[in-house]
Amino acid sequence: MIRIGEEDFERLVLEAVESLPKTLKERLTDVVVDIEAMPDRATARSVGLRSRRHLLGLFHGVPLTKKSVSDHASLPSRITIYRDNIRRICRTRAQIVHQVRETVLHEIGHHFGLDEADLRDLGYG
Repeated sequence: MIRIGEEDFERLVLEAVESLPKTLKERLTDVVVDIEAMPDRATARSVGLRSRRHLLGLFHGVPLTKKSVSDHASLPSRITIYRDNIRRICRTRAQIVHQVRETVLHEIGHHFGLDEADLRDLGYG
């Protein structure tokens, strides 16, 4: 597993979000992006994974395409990026930079209502 400090990893996540066009970033005001070391087993199972080591990121919330005006009082959506799993699959810093960006954009895609097939077609799956 390649070593990268927590602050450096956090900066990569922030850079991925900041790289979005302004019109998309404006639609992320109700999204919190968290970084955790690893998902717990229940979280991995909730998305159909047998091992928690395979989950790189997760969107928690209601996609914009499913929200209604009655959802205004709901909690903000959340994206969790799993640092140790990304570090584990990467051999170089360049791979980490690429994987962080791909994972962040993948989870943001879920916020905008894209499913796994849509994201694969766009190269984020």
